[in-house]
Amino acid sequence: MLPEMPRSMLRNALILGLFAVATVGVVAVTQQGTASRIAAAEREAQVRALAEILPQGSYDNHLLDNRLDLVDPLLGSDRPLPAYLALKGGQPSAVILQAVAPDGYSGSIRLLVGIHADGRLAGVRVLAHKETPGLGDKIELAKSPWVLAFNGKSLADPGEAGWGVKKDQGVFDQFAGATITPRAVVKAVHHALQYFDGHKAELFAQAAAQPTPEQERAQ
Repeated sequence: MLPEMPRSMLRNALILGLFAVATVGVVAVTQQGTASRIAAAEREAQVRALAEILPQGSYDNHLLDNRLDLVDPLLGSDRPLPAYLALKGGQPSAVILQAVAPDGYSGSIRLLVGIHADGRLAGVRVLAHKETPGLGDKIELAKSPWVLAFNGKSLADPGEAGWGVKKDQGVFDQFAGATITPRAVVKAVHHALQYFDGHKAELFAQAAAQPTPEQERAQ
């Protein structure tokens, strides 16, 4: 019996080793396939979110292919944030900035802020937040049309004094029992407009300098 025990243990060890190798291989293949699916799903979600902001026909490029990474205090973060440039016939027509409202009630609120070339807001959408359900989450379009009040607004309309909630003598509604959240979003959108106003020429110059995917393939 004693001589058989080492062979049995060796056989079991080999079986366990082969099983472990096979398991690692399956996990690696699964992760690779899952990662690619997740990346594709995230890209599709980004495209849908961007398409909600800019009206159909206002641009003819693929927004994700014309991306810049921006860092500026007015955008609410010390880390690079993406901006997407919209082109129509090769000419800049709009930009979608990602901005952060750092002073939400329950933390930072990430936004997409679309701005036409003439400085009017194309639209605003909330990407992520941790605001109170039933109160602060009304910044989501799925929960309330509140965010649509930004459409068409600009620095001049409603003017400096108007960029606030009504409780602060501004023109934007606050929520019953939740003023901090809308106040933070209004402030962040206003800052995004100020950033665009100060960097429009620079942004659009970079848009003109970026080759289209067709041009890149031709090179």
